[in-house]
Amino acid sequence: MKKYLLLFIITVFVMSCSKKVEVKGKITGSSPLERIEFVEASGVGTLPLVNIGLDKNGNFSGSFEAPKDGMYVINYANRQNLIYLERGQKINISGNGATFPNEYIITGDAKKNNDFLQGSQKFLGDYGTSVNLGQLMGGDESTFLKGIHKVEADINKNVDELAKKFNPSKALLEWKKNDVKVTILNLLANYEMSHGPMSGNPSYKASKAFKDYETKLEDDKEAMVKTIPLYRQYLLVKMTPDFQKYAEANSKGKTDLTTSELFAQYLKTKKDISQTAKDYLLAFVMAQADIHPTTPANKIEKIKKIIDSDIKDATIKSDLLKMQMAITGLKIGEPAPEAALVKQDGKAYKLSENKGKPYMLFFYASWNPYISEATIPVLKEVVNFYKSKMNFVYVNVDDTKDQFVKTSNSLLKGIQGVNVYAEGGMESDIAKKYGVYGFKLPCFVIIDKDGKIASRSFVNLGEPELVTILDKLTGLSAPKVDPNIQLQPGLQIDPSAQQAAPQPANPQPAPTK
Repeated sequence: MKKYLLLFIITVFVMSCSKKVEVKGKITGSSPLERIEFVEASGVGTLPLVNIGLDKNGNFSGSFEAPKDGMYVINYANRQNLIYLERGQKINISGNGATFPNEYIITGDAKKNNDFLQGSQKFLGDYGTSVNLGQLMGGDESTFLKGIHKVEADINKNVDELAKKFNPSKALLEWKKNDVKVTILNLLANYEMSHGPMSGNPSYKASKAFKDYETKLEDDKEAMVKTIPLYRQYLLVKMTPDFQKYAEANSKGKTDLTTSELFAQYLKTKKDISQTAKDYLLAFVMAQADIHPTTPANKIEKIKKIIDSDIKDATIKSDLLKMQMAITGLKIGEPAPEAALVKQDGKAYKLSENKGKPYMLFFYASWNPYISEATIPVLKEVVNFYKSKMNFVYVNVDDTKDQFVKTSNSLLKGIQGVNVYAEGGMESDIAKKYGVYGFKLPCFVIIDKDGKIASRSFVNLGEPELVTILDKLTGLSAPKVDPNIQLQPGLQIDPSAQQAAPQPANPQPAPTK
Protein backbone atom coordinates (compact mmCIF):
# COMPACT_ATOMS: atom_id res chain seq x y z
CA MET A 1 0.00 0.00 0.00
CA LYS A 2 2.85 2.38 0.90
CA LYS A 3 4.44 1.67 -2.49
CA TYR A 4 1.31 2.77 -4.39
CA LEU A 5 0.89 5.81 -2.16
CA LEU A 6 4.48 6.83 -2.88
CA LEU A 7 3.92 6.41 -6.63
CA PHE A 8 0.78 8.54 -6.42
CA ILE A 9 2.63 11.31 -4.54
CA ILE A 10 5.46 11.26 -7.10
CA THR A 11 2.96 11.44 -9.99
CA VAL A 12 1.14 14.40 -8.44
CA PHE A 13 4.46 16.16 -7.81
CA VAL A 14 5.64 15.66 -11.40
CA MET A 15 2.30 16.91 -12.78
CA SER A 16 2.40 19.98 -10.55
CA CYS A 17 5.93 20.81 -11.76
CA SER A 18 5.20 20.38 -15.45
CA LYS A 19 6.20 23.35 -17.54
CA LYS A 20 4.16 22.31 -20.54
CA VAL A 21 0.98 23.97 -21.70
CA GLU A 22 -1.21 21.71 -23.83
CA VAL A 23 -3.49 23.57 -26.21
CA LYS A 24 -6.08 22.46 -28.72
CA GLY A 25 -9.12 23.94 -30.38
CA LYS A 26 -10.88 24.93 -33.56
CA ILE A 27 -10.92 28.10 -35.65
CA THR A 28 -13.90 28.00 -37.99
CA GLY A 29 -13.44 29.58 -41.39
CA SER A 30 -9.66 29.49 -41.05
CA SER A 31 -7.11 28.94 -43.79
CA PRO A 32 -4.69 25.98 -43.69
CA LEU A 33 -1.98 28.48 -44.63
CA GLU A 34 -2.39 30.27 -41.30
CA ARG A 35 -0.52 29.24 -38.17
CA ILE A 36 -1.01 29.87 -34.47
CA GLU A 37 1.98 30.94 -32.41
CA PHE A 38 2.41 31.58 -28.70
CA VAL A 39 4.98 34.12 -27.49
CA GLU A 40 5.91 35.06 -23.95
CA ALA A 41 4.61 38.62 -23.60
CA SER A 42 6.97 39.72 -20.83
CA GLY A 43 10.17 38.26 -22.30
CA VAL A 44 13.00 40.18 -23.94
CA GLY A 45 13.53 37.96 -26.99
CA THR A 46 9.96 37.34 -28.04
CA LEU A 47 10.56 34.32 -30.26
CA PRO A 48 7.61 31.99 -30.85
CA LEU A 49 7.50 29.15 -28.34
CA VAL A 50 5.51 27.00 -30.74
CA ASN A 51 4.14 27.19 -34.28
CA ILE A 52 0.93 25.18 -34.69
CA GLY A 53 -0.78 24.33 -37.95
CA LEU A 54 -4.51 23.96 -38.57
CA ASP A 55 -6.13 21.20 -40.59
CA LYS A 56 -8.68 21.83 -43.36
CA ASN A 57 -11.47 22.00 -40.76
CA GLY A 58 -9.63 24.49 -38.55
CA ASN A 59 -8.68 22.00 -35.83
CA PHE A 60 -5.31 22.35 -34.12
CA SER A 61 -3.39 20.92 -31.20
CA GLY A 62 0.07 21.30 -29.76
CA SER A 63 2.08 21.89 -26.62
CA PHE A 64 5.00 24.03 -25.55
CA GLU A 65 7.31 24.60 -22.62
CA ALA A 66 6.06 27.71 -20.84
CA PRO A 67 8.91 29.71 -19.24
CA LYS A 68 6.63 30.83 -16.40
CA ASP A 69 3.07 31.58 -15.37
CA GLY A 70 1.99 34.85 -16.92
CA MET A 71 0.99 36.74 -20.02
CA TYR A 72 1.45 35.25 -23.47
CA VAL A 73 0.60 36.54 -26.91
CA ILE A 74 -1.39 34.55 -29.46
CA ASN A 75 -0.33 35.34 -33.04
CA TYR A 76 -2.64 34.42 -35.91
CA ALA A 77 -3.01 35.92 -39.39
CA ASN A 78 -0.93 38.99 -38.41
CA ARG A 79 -3.26 39.65 -35.48
CA GLN A 80 -2.40 39.43 -31.78
CA ASN A 81 -4.08 39.20 -28.43
CA LEU A 82 -3.12 38.44 -24.87
CA ILE A 83 -3.82 35.24 -23.00
CA TYR A 84 -2.89 34.35 -19.42
CA LEU A 85 -1.39 30.88 -19.02
CA GLU A 86 0.00 28.83 -16.19
CA ARG A 87 2.46 25.98 -16.61
CA GLY A 88 0.88 22.54 -16.65
CA GLN A 89 -2.48 23.76 -17.95
CA LYS A 90 -4.62 22.05 -20.59
CA ILE A 91 -6.74 24.54 -22.50
CA ASN A 92 -9.18 24.60 -25.37
CA ILE A 93 -9.50 27.67 -27.60
CA SER A 94 -12.22 28.27 -30.15
CA GLY A 95 -12.99 31.17 -32.43
CA ASN A 96 -13.78 32.37 -35.93
CA GLY A 97 -11.07 32.95 -38.52
CA ALA A 98 -12.43 36.41 -39.32
CA THR A 99 -12.06 37.71 -35.76
CA PHE A 100 -9.59 35.35 -34.01
CA PRO A 101 -7.64 36.09 -31.82
CA ASN A 102 -9.28 39.46 -31.21
CA GLU A 103 -12.21 37.37 -30.01
CA TYR A 104 -11.97 33.83 -28.67
CA ILE A 105 -13.54 31.47 -26.15
CA ILE A 106 -11.43 29.48 -23.69
CA THR A 107 -12.47 26.39 -21.79
CA GLY A 108 -10.38 24.21 -19.55
CA ASP A 109 -7.87 25.18 -16.87
CA ALA A 110 -7.38 28.76 -18.03
CA LYS A 111 -11.06 29.76 -18.33
CA LYS A 112 -11.60 31.92 -15.24
CA ASN A 113 -8.34 33.85 -15.65
CA ASN A 114 -9.01 34.64 -19.28
CA ASP A 115 -12.66 35.48 -18.74
CA PHE A 116 -11.36 38.08 -16.28
CA LEU A 117 -8.72 39.28 -18.75
CA GLN A 118 -11.16 39.56 -21.66
CA GLY A 119 -13.67 41.38 -19.46
CA SER A 120 -10.98 43.89 -18.55
CA GLN A 121 -9.95 44.34 -22.18
CA LYS A 122 -13.56 44.95 -23.22
CA PHE A 123 -14.04 47.54 -20.50
CA LEU A 124 -10.86 49.38 -21.48
CA GLY A 125 -11.89 49.39 -25.13
CA ASP A 126 -15.27 50.88 -24.30
CA TYR A 127 -13.94 53.22 -21.62
CA GLY A 128 -11.23 54.59 -23.88
CA THR A 129 -13.85 56.01 -26.22
CA SER A 130 -15.54 57.88 -23.39
CA VAL A 131 -12.45 59.69 -22.10
CA ASN A 132 -11.44 62.91 -23.85
CA LEU A 133 -7.69 62.60 -23.41
CA GLY A 134 -7.00 65.45 -25.80
CA GLN A 135 -8.91 67.81 -23.56
CA LEU A 136 -7.16 66.48 -20.46
CA MET A 137 -3.72 66.80 -22.05
CA GLY A 138 -4.43 70.38 -23.10
CA GLY A 139 -5.64 71.49 -19.70
CA ASP A 140 -3.73 72.89 -16.73
CA GLU A 141 -1.86 70.47 -14.50
CA SER A 142 -4.35 70.41 -11.59
CA THR A 143 -7.26 69.68 -13.94
CA PHE A 144 -5.20 66.99 -15.66
CA LEU A 145 -4.25 65.29 -12.39
CA LYS A 146 -7.86 65.34 -11.20
CA GLY A 147 -8.98 63.74 -14.45
CA ILE A 148 -6.25 61.08 -14.39
CA HIS A 149 -7.04 60.18 -10.78
CA LYS A 150 -10.61 59.56 -11.92
CA VAL A 151 -9.41 57.41 -14.84
CA GLU A 152 -7.33 55.30 -12.45
CA ALA A 153 -10.22 54.96 -9.99
CA ASP A 154 -12.68 53.96 -12.74
CA ILE A 155 -10.37 51.27 -14.14
CA ASN A 156 -9.54 49.87 -10.70
CA LYS A 157 -13.23 49.77 -9.81
CA ASN A 158 -13.87 47.65 -12.89
CA VAL A 159 -10.91 45.39 -12.02
CA ASP A 160 -12.34 44.80 -8.54
CA GLU A 161 -15.81 44.04 -9.94
CA LEU A 162 -14.40 41.57 -12.46
CA ALA A 163 -12.28 39.94 -9.75
CA LYS A 164 -15.39 39.24 -7.68
CA LYS A 165 -17.19 37.86 -10.73
CA PHE A 166 -14.45 35.59 -12.14
CA ASN A 167 -12.12 34.93 -9.18
CA PRO A 168 -8.83 35.08 -11.13
CA SER A 169 -5.54 33.88 -9.69
CA LYS A 170 -3.74 36.14 -7.25
CA ALA A 171 -0.81 36.54 -9.67
CA LEU A 172 -3.04 37.69 -12.53
CA LEU A 173 -4.88 40.16 -10.30
CA GLU A 174 -1.57 41.62 -9.12
CA TRP A 175 -0.40 41.88 -12.73
CA LYS A 176 -3.59 43.69 -13.71
CA LYS A 177 -3.27 46.17 -10.84
CA ASN A 178 0.29 46.94 -11.95
CA ASP A 179 -0.83 47.16 -15.57
CA VAL A 180 -3.27 49.91 -14.56
CA LYS A 181 -0.45 51.78 -12.83
CA VAL A 182 1.75 51.54 -15.92
CA THR A 183 -1.06 52.86 -18.10
CA ILE A 184 -1.41 55.89 -15.82
CA LEU A 185 2.38 56.39 -15.65
CA ASN A 186 2.54 56.59 -19.43
CA LEU A 187 -0.25 59.17 -19.48
CA LEU A 188 1.69 61.21 -16.94
CA ALA A 189 4.87 60.94 -19.00
CA ASN A 190 3.03 62.03 -22.14
CA TYR A 191 1.60 65.04 -20.34
CA GLU A 192 4.94 66.06 -18.86
CA MET A 193 6.65 65.93 -22.27
CA SER A 194 3.90 67.57 -24.30
CA HIS A 195 2.33 70.11 -21.96
CA GLY A 196 5.03 72.76 -22.37
CA PRO A 197 4.85 72.93 -26.18
CA MET A 198 1.05 72.53 -26.22
CA SER A 199 0.44 75.28 -23.65
CA GLY A 200 3.05 77.67 -25.04
CA ASN A 201 4.99 77.44 -21.79
CA PRO A 202 8.37 75.86 -22.67
CA SER A 203 9.61 76.33 -19.09
CA TYR A 204 6.87 74.11 -17.64
CA LYS A 205 8.07 71.70 -14.93
CA ALA A 206 5.91 69.12 -13.19
CA SER A 207 4.81 70.03 -9.65
CA LYS A 208 5.56 68.11 -6.44
CA ALA A 209 2.02 66.70 -6.47
CA PHE A 210 2.65 65.37 -9.98
CA LYS A 211 5.95 63.75 -8.97
CA ASP A 212 4.49 62.32 -5.76
CA TYR A 213 1.75 60.69 -7.82
CA GLU A 214 4.36 59.10 -10.09
CA THR A 215 6.31 57.81 -7.07
CA LYS A 216 3.17 56.29 -5.56
CA LEU A 217 2.37 54.47 -8.81
CA GLU A 218 5.87 52.97 -8.90
CA ASP A 219 5.56 51.18 -5.56
CA ASP A 220 6.12 47.78 -7.19
CA LYS A 221 8.95 48.60 -9.62
CA GLU A 222 10.64 45.22 -9.70
CA ALA A 223 7.46 43.32 -10.54
CA MET A 224 6.49 45.86 -13.18
CA VAL A 225 9.84 45.81 -14.96
CA LYS A 226 9.80 41.99 -15.01
CA THR A 227 6.26 41.51 -16.29
CA ILE A 228 5.16 44.61 -18.21
CA PRO A 229 7.17 45.66 -21.31
CA LEU A 230 5.28 48.97 -21.47
CA TYR A 231 6.85 49.89 -18.13
CA ARG A 232 10.31 49.32 -19.61
CA GLN A 233 9.40 51.65 -22.45
CA TYR A 234 8.19 54.18 -19.88
CA LEU A 235 11.54 54.04 -18.06
CA LEU A 236 13.44 54.48 -21.33
CA VAL A 237 11.33 57.49 -22.27
CA LYS A 238 12.02 59.06 -18.88
CA MET A 239 15.79 58.59 -19.16
CA THR A 240 16.09 59.56 -22.84
CA PRO A 241 17.08 63.23 -22.28
CA ASP A 242 19.76 62.23 -19.79
CA PHE A 243 21.06 59.46 -22.05
CA GLN A 244 21.24 61.82 -25.02
CA LYS A 245 23.47 64.17 -23.02
CA TYR A 246 25.66 61.24 -21.98
CA ALA A 247 25.90 60.00 -25.57
CA GLU A 248 26.91 63.40 -26.91
CA ALA A 249 29.65 63.68 -24.31
CA ASN A 250 31.00 60.14 -24.66
CA SER A 251 30.74 59.24 -28.34
CA LYS A 252 32.80 61.97 -29.98
CA GLY A 253 35.32 60.50 -32.40
CA LYS A 254 34.16 56.92 -31.76
CA THR A 255 32.69 55.86 -35.08
CA ASP A 256 32.43 52.14 -34.29
CA LEU A 257 30.52 52.57 -31.02
CA THR A 258 27.20 50.71 -31.02
CA THR A 259 24.07 52.04 -29.34
CA SER A 260 24.05 48.99 -27.06
CA GLU A 261 27.65 49.58 -26.01
CA LEU A 262 26.99 53.22 -25.22
CA PHE A 263 23.79 52.45 -23.32
CA ALA A 264 25.54 49.71 -21.30
CA GLN A 265 28.19 52.24 -20.27
CA TYR A 266 25.49 54.76 -19.40
CA LEU A 267 23.63 52.30 -17.17
CA LYS A 268 26.79 51.73 -15.12
CA THR A 269 26.55 55.37 -14.02
CA LYS A 270 22.97 54.94 -12.76
CA LYS A 271 23.21 53.82 -9.14
CA ASP A 272 19.49 54.36 -8.53
CA ILE A 273 18.41 51.69 -11.04
CA SER A 274 18.27 48.05 -9.93
CA GLN A 275 20.28 45.39 -11.76
CA THR A 276 17.03 43.73 -12.79
CA ALA A 277 15.83 46.91 -14.46
CA LYS A 278 19.24 47.42 -16.09
CA ASP A 279 19.12 43.92 -17.58
CA TYR A 280 15.66 44.41 -19.06
CA LEU A 281 16.37 47.92 -20.35
CA LEU A 282 19.69 46.96 -21.95
CA ALA A 283 18.05 43.92 -23.53
CA PHE A 284 15.30 46.12 -24.95
CA VAL A 285 17.80 48.56 -26.47
CA MET A 286 19.90 45.73 -27.92
CA ALA A 287 16.86 44.17 -29.57
CA GLN A 288 15.77 47.47 -31.05
CA ALA A 289 19.10 48.94 -32.09
CA ASP A 290 21.72 46.30 -32.81
CA ILE A 291 20.19 42.87 -33.39
CA HIS A 292 18.94 42.76 -36.97
CA PRO A 293 19.54 40.66 -40.11
CA THR A 294 22.22 42.89 -41.61
CA THR A 295 24.34 43.36 -38.48
CA PRO A 296 28.03 43.03 -39.50
CA ALA A 297 29.99 40.10 -38.04
CA ASN A 298 32.20 42.36 -35.90
CA LYS A 299 29.11 43.97 -34.35
CA ILE A 300 27.54 40.58 -33.70
CA GLU A 301 30.56 39.54 -31.66
CA LYS A 302 30.61 42.87 -29.85
CA ILE A 303 26.94 42.47 -28.87
CA LYS A 304 27.61 38.92 -27.63
CA LYS A 305 30.37 40.23 -25.37
CA ILE A 306 28.07 42.91 -23.94
CA ILE A 307 25.37 40.30 -23.29
CA ASP A 308 27.92 38.10 -21.52
CA SER A 309 29.47 40.85 -19.41
CA ASP A 310 26.61 43.25 -18.67
CA ILE A 311 23.47 41.10 -18.51
CA LYS A 312 23.40 39.33 -15.17
CA ASP A 313 20.05 37.51 -15.35
CA ALA A 314 20.66 34.04 -16.84
CA THR A 315 17.25 33.82 -18.53
CA ILE A 316 17.54 37.23 -20.16
CA LYS A 317 21.08 36.39 -21.30
CA SER A 318 19.90 33.10 -22.84
CA ASP A 319 16.87 34.69 -24.54
CA LEU A 320 18.98 37.44 -26.10
CA LEU A 321 21.51 34.97 -27.48
CA LYS A 322 18.70 32.86 -28.95
CA MET A 323 17.17 35.91 -30.55
CA GLN A 324 20.51 37.07 -31.95
CA MET A 325 21.11 33.65 -33.48
CA ALA A 326 17.59 33.52 -34.94
CA ILE A 327 17.95 36.96 -36.54
CA THR A 328 21.58 36.94 -37.69
CA GLY A 329 22.25 33.21 -38.02
CA LEU A 330 25.00 30.94 -36.78
CA LYS A 331 28.54 32.21 -36.37
CA ILE A 332 30.44 32.25 -39.65
CA GLY A 333 33.37 29.85 -39.58
CA GLU A 334 31.86 27.40 -37.10
CA PRO A 335 31.05 23.81 -38.15
CA ALA A 336 27.53 23.46 -39.56
CA PRO A 337 25.47 21.48 -37.00
CA GLU A 338 24.32 18.01 -38.00
CA ALA A 339 20.67 17.13 -37.47
CA ALA A 340 18.19 14.32 -38.07
CA LEU A 341 16.95 14.44 -41.68
CA VAL A 342 15.20 11.89 -43.87
CA LYS A 343 14.63 11.50 -47.60
CA GLN A 344 11.32 10.60 -49.24
CA ASP A 345 12.33 6.93 -49.33
CA GLY A 346 12.83 6.93 -45.56
CA LYS A 347 16.62 6.78 -45.65
CA ALA A 348 18.53 9.00 -43.24
CA TYR A 349 20.50 11.91 -44.65
CA LYS A 350 23.51 13.72 -43.19
CA LEU A 351 24.63 17.21 -44.14
CA SER A 352 28.22 15.99 -43.91
CA GLU A 353 27.61 14.03 -47.12
CA ASN A 354 28.29 17.35 -48.88
CA LYS A 355 31.79 17.76 -47.44
CA GLY A 356 34.25 18.69 -50.14
CA LYS A 357 31.76 20.89 -51.95
CA PRO A 358 29.95 24.05 -50.83
CA TYR A 359 26.19 23.83 -50.51
CA MET A 360 23.10 25.88 -49.80
CA LEU A 361 20.60 24.92 -47.11
CA PHE A 362 17.10 26.02 -48.11
CA PHE A 363 14.45 25.88 -45.35
CA TYR A 364 10.83 26.04 -46.46
CA ALA A 365 7.26 24.93 -45.70
CA SER A 366 4.11 24.57 -47.79
CA TRP A 367 2.24 27.15 -45.71
CA ASN A 368 4.65 29.97 -46.48
CA PRO A 369 2.61 32.33 -48.72
CA TYR A 370 5.48 33.65 -50.81
CA ILE A 371 7.36 30.53 -51.72
CA SER A 372 5.70 29.44 -54.98
CA GLU A 373 5.21 32.89 -56.49
CA ALA A 374 8.37 34.69 -55.39
CA THR A 375 11.01 32.25 -54.20
CA ILE A 376 10.90 29.24 -56.53
CA PRO A 377 11.41 31.16 -59.82
CA VAL A 378 14.52 32.86 -58.38
CA LEU A 379 15.73 29.61 -56.80
CA LYS A 380 15.62 27.90 -60.20
CA GLU A 381 17.86 30.62 -61.67
CA VAL A 382 20.33 30.35 -58.77
CA VAL A 383 20.49 26.55 -58.95
CA ASN A 384 20.92 26.50 -62.73
CA PHE A 385 23.77 28.97 -62.56
CA TYR A 386 25.74 27.45 -59.63
CA LYS A 387 24.83 23.74 -59.77
CA SER A 388 28.11 22.70 -61.43
CA LYS A 389 30.12 24.00 -58.47
CA MET A 390 27.91 23.47 -55.41
CA ASN A 391 25.12 21.36 -53.95
CA PHE A 392 21.64 22.31 -52.82
CA VAL A 393 19.79 20.77 -49.87
CA TYR A 394 16.10 21.59 -49.49
CA VAL A 395 14.92 21.10 -45.89
CA ASN A 396 11.15 20.88 -45.49
CA VAL A 397 9.68 21.83 -42.09
CA ASP A 398 6.03 20.94 -42.71
CA ASP A 399 4.07 19.22 -39.93
CA THR A 400 4.05 15.74 -41.49
CA LYS A 401 6.16 13.66 -43.83
CA ASP A 402 3.15 13.20 -46.14
CA GLN A 403 2.90 16.97 -46.54
CA PHE A 404 6.64 17.09 -47.21
CA VAL A 405 6.31 14.57 -50.03
CA LYS A 406 3.43 16.51 -51.63
CA THR A 407 5.16 19.86 -51.25
CA SER A 408 8.60 18.83 -52.48
CA ASN A 409 7.18 16.94 -55.47
CA SER A 410 5.11 19.96 -56.44
CA LEU A 411 7.36 22.93 -55.68
CA LEU A 412 10.80 21.48 -56.39
CA LYS A 413 10.06 19.26 -59.35
CA GLY A 414 12.91 19.45 -61.85
CA ILE A 415 15.20 21.51 -59.60
CA GLN A 416 18.55 19.84 -58.93
CA GLY A 417 19.28 19.09 -55.28
CA VAL A 418 18.48 16.83 -52.34
CA ASN A 419 14.98 16.95 -50.81
CA VAL A 420 14.88 16.05 -47.12
CA TYR A 421 12.39 16.26 -44.29
CA ALA A 422 13.01 17.52 -40.76
CA GLU A 423 11.07 15.21 -38.44
CA GLY A 424 8.88 17.39 -36.23
CA GLY A 425 8.71 20.29 -38.68
CA MET A 426 9.09 23.61 -36.88
CA GLU A 427 9.85 21.73 -33.66
CA SER A 428 12.58 19.66 -35.33
CA ASP A 429 16.16 19.37 -34.24
CA ILE A 430 17.50 21.22 -37.27
CA ALA A 431 15.00 24.09 -36.95
CA LYS A 432 16.20 24.70 -33.40
CA LYS A 433 19.89 24.39 -34.24
CA TYR A 434 19.67 26.80 -37.17
CA GLY A 435 17.20 29.23 -35.56
CA VAL A 436 14.41 28.63 -38.07
CA TYR A 437 11.10 30.31 -37.21
CA GLY A 438 7.94 30.97 -39.17
CA PHE A 439 8.70 34.68 -39.55
CA LYS A 440 11.89 33.96 -41.54
CA LEU A 441 10.69 31.26 -43.92
CA PRO A 442 11.89 30.57 -46.49
CA CYS A 443 15.52 31.15 -45.51
CA PHE A 444 18.92 30.21 -46.83
CA VAL A 445 22.30 29.43 -45.27
CA ILE A 446 25.53 28.79 -47.19
CA ILE A 447 28.01 26.12 -46.02
CA ASP A 448 31.55 25.97 -47.39
CA LYS A 449 33.39 22.90 -48.74
CA ASP A 450 34.84 22.19 -45.28
CA GLY A 451 31.37 22.00 -43.72
CA LYS A 452 31.59 25.38 -41.99
CA ILE A 453 29.01 28.17 -41.90
CA ALA A 454 29.84 30.64 -44.67
CA SER A 455 26.97 33.12 -44.40
CA ARG A 456 24.34 34.62 -42.16
CA SER A 457 20.73 33.58 -42.63
CA PHE A 458 19.20 35.15 -45.73
CA VAL A 459 15.51 35.50 -46.54
CA ASN A 460 15.99 36.95 -50.01
CA LEU A 461 17.91 35.18 -52.79
CA GLY A 462 18.39 38.47 -54.59
CA GLU A 463 20.55 40.10 -51.91
CA PRO A 464 23.92 41.24 -53.35
CA GLU A 465 25.77 39.94 -50.26
CA LEU A 466 24.47 36.42 -50.87
CA VAL A 467 25.48 36.52 -54.53
CA THR A 468 28.97 37.71 -53.54
CA ILE A 469 29.36 34.75 -51.16
CA LEU A 470 28.18 32.26 -53.79
CA ASP A 471 30.58 33.70 -56.36
CA LYS A 472 33.49 33.50 -53.93
CA LEU A 473 32.83 29.87 -52.95
CA THR A 474 32.24 28.62 -56.49
CA GLY A 475 34.65 30.74 -58.49
CA LEU A 476 31.79 31.76 -60.78
CA SER A 477 30.59 35.27 -61.48
CA ALA A 478 26.84 35.81 -61.52
CA PRO A 479 25.34 38.45 -63.82
CA LYS A 480 24.95 41.74 -62.00
CA VAL A 481 21.44 43.04 -61.36
CA ASP A 482 20.10 46.42 -60.42
CA PRO A 483 20.35 46.51 -56.60
CA ASN A 484 17.11 48.52 -56.49
CA ILE A 485 15.18 45.59 -57.95
CA GLN A 486 13.59 43.47 -55.27
CA LEU A 487 13.48 39.91 -56.52
CA GLN A 488 11.32 38.57 -53.72
CA PRO A 489 8.64 41.09 -52.78
CA GLY A 490 7.46 40.93 -49.21
CA LEU A 491 10.35 38.84 -47.94
CA GLN A 492 12.48 41.63 -46.54
CA ILE A 493 12.54 41.46 -42.75
CA ASP A 494 11.96 44.75 -41.00
CA PRO A 495 14.04 44.45 -37.83
CA SER A 496 11.87 47.02 -36.06
CA ALA A 497 8.67 45.08 -36.62
CA GLN A 498 9.35 41.37 -36.66
CA GLN A 499 7.65 39.10 -34.26
CA ALA A 500 10.93 37.46 -33.36
CA ALA A 501 10.94 39.45 -30.66
CA PRO A 502 12.91 42.38 -31.22
CA GLN A 503 10.20 44.19 -29.51
CA PRO A 504 8.18 43.11 -26.48
CA ALA A 505 4.52 42.66 -27.17
CA ASN A 506 1.88 44.56 -25.22
CA PRO A 507 -1.26 44.57 -27.32
CA GLN A 508 -3.83 45.08 -24.56
CA PRO A 509 -6.23 47.99 -25.09
CA ALA A 510 -5.70 51.08 -22.98
CA PRO A 511 -7.61 54.34 -22.53
CA THR A 512 -4.82 56.14 -24.38
CA LYS A 513 -6.31 54.93 -27.68
